Amino acid sequence: MNIQIFTVLHHYRPDQIVPADEYYATRADGYVRLRIPENGKALETTKPISVPGLLKSTAEEFPDHVALSYKVDEKWETITYSEYIQHVRTCAKAFLYLGLERRHAVCILGFNSPEWFISDLAAIFAGGIAVGVYTTNSPEACFYCAENSNANIIVVEDDKQLQKILEIRSRLPNLKAIVQYTGEPKHPDVISWKRLMDIGSQQSDALLEDALRTIAVNQCCTLVYTSGTIGSPKGVMLSHDNLTWDALSIVERLKISRGNEKLISYLPLSHVAAQIVEIYITMWAGATIYFADKDALKGSLVNTLKEVQPTKFLGVPRVWEKIHEKMMQVGAQNGFVKRAVASWAKEQALRHHLDKMNGIESNSWGYYLASSLIFNKIKEALGFTRCTFYCSCAAPLSTDVKKYFCSIDMPIMECFGMSEASGGHTICIDGAVNLETIGMTIPGMRSKLANEQDGQGEICMYGRHVFMGYFNQLEMTKEMLDEDGWLHTGDLGRIDEKGFLYITGRLKELLVTAGGENVPPVLIEQQVKLELPHISNAFLIGDKRKFLSVLLTLKTEMDAETGAPKDELLPSVRQWLKSLGCPADTVKEVIEAGPDKRLIDALNEGVERANTRAISNAQKIRKVAVLPVDFSIPTGELGPTMKVKRRIVEQKYADLIEKLYH
Repeated sequence: MNIQIFTVLHHYRPDQIVPADEYYATRADGYVRLRIPENGKALETTKPISVPGLLKSTAEEFPDHVALSYKVDEKWETITYSEYIQHVRTCAKAFLYLGLERRHAVCILGFNSPEWFISDLAAIFAGGIAVGVYTTNSPEACFYCAENSNANIIVVEDDKQLQKILEIRSRLPNLKAIVQYTGEPKHPDVISWKRLMDIGSQQSDALLEDALRTIAVNQCCTLVYTSGTIGSPKGVMLSHDNLTWDALSIVERLKISRGNEKLISYLPLSHVAAQIVEIYITMWAGATIYFADKDALKGSLVNTLKEVQPTKFLGVPRVWEKIHEKMMQVGAQNGFVKRAVASWAKEQALRHHLDKMNGIESNSWGYYLASSLIFNKIKEALGFTRCTFYCSCAAPLSTDVKKYFCSIDMPIMECFGMSEASGGHTICIDGAVNLETIGMTIPGMRSKLANEQDGQGEICMYGRHVFMGYFNQLEMTKEMLDEDGWLHTGDLGRIDEKGFLYITGRLKELLVTAGGENVPPVLIEQQVKLELPHISNAFLIGDKRKFLSVLLTLKTEMDAETGAPKDELLPSVRQWLKSLGCPADTVKEVIEAGPDKRLIDALNEGVERANTRAISNAQKIRKVAVLPVDFSIPTGELGPTMKVKRRIVEQKYADLIEKLYH
């Protein structure tokens, strides 16, 4: 893509930069100094653009191109870019009529949809602040976000989400309106989406144009609340430049072709940061985004993929894990000959991609034969015939799942970022990837290690994507941003000679043993899961203890409605237990059996294999225990972004943990 395409379009917009001396701001009326180098590459010095400016330029360039596509009664409906910006403007005028004040918030609580995207952008067009709220939030968590952000308007998806807001609305003095975007509201004070748009269409453009003229690219337009894995959620302040420049950088890195891409939007956790990145990548690319059904993991996702035939596909780990589990189940039902052919083909593909990662040109006849006979059919069955890029985001994807997809000729590229960096900082691409890395730093951004020891240190980020600060939390902001504008992530990592970045632990999650040894639990947990593929979660214990222990959960079926784990084991786990001589169909049967010594022996053998990679005896695991239920969001052990809430797990299984040390 030619960067000049974007720079010559800026004369259409009254984008402005308000002078500022600091790299951070924590007030809604604050402005920040942009991290634009005086001399640099085209991407680094690209002229800043506001969110309304970006949508306006794309609508001018691709007015009749489909921007959003969604299903109504099993039929795909479309919104072109010229219609998209008109819907956003209409919604913004309605928000202003309903009383949205300057720098106050519109909170959006629902599964991603055209209405979610339109509400988000409309809040910004109207001079307010867009706030996405996790659909898994409790009423109290919703209250925290709405009260903290001074929300004037809350947009909810349906009656289920509405009930949370009705429960807390009496405690929100700034709240002026509630909008429900699916179904007809049953409560008389709640506005339907149709009514909202009718209100907006009846208003003049005067107030909206006044609001647009006051927008500055270095002011806050979006708040993303952290999941609260450690402490209370924090409101991450993102500016127009944070969002638009970060998305442009990703578009450039992935070489996304403007006007030619089809993307599918499906974020089963309504992962807000990823959802926001999705909005702006789509706009920069002039792409068409198709909204999958919110119950896609029940089986409809493959149907959507086959209908849409996306050119790029980004999914959270759970999406890839579900595809992997289904493929494994189908494979297990094949006869001997089919399994033998499939094993041969997967061996060819895995070797091909591993060689490619190591810089070895692999053009074996076996790989091309396997592609023709096997992999093309698999991609056709999954709806990936036209897909050229497979990506996993939001949380780490296990190495064994990545290996599996390499073996079926679908190498998954991981990306790494955080809400405080507008979503993206490193990404793997074809020719710059391996199974362990989180990728290379995206051009225009910078990475370094702080307080480096033995090749490891705290990962720090720098670039125009780095956030403004935490909303109304100056001290916490200063802990994250140093005086030179570097973001201190709290993640431990290393950078190899090729520039690949690896995460090895987290500073705030370091365990300190009774002997004073610092132990990074995440890295060790990943090693255990690698050696024991039938384990869903590994949770390391050892803070202030004489030795390390690990709590393990077996992979089980999940309740499609709630996301909670069931008692039934996955077929692959049942088959594994049967091979050990201790068959069981449920976790309850496993626990009631002792667990069986043969199972414990198998788990210990896997742990011992992981122990061979330990850098010291203090980092070796000595005891193992199996938990009666897997971790999940509904049961409280995982946050909305699938990060483990360590304190919750330790409290929940305190008695079991104590038994391990007595």
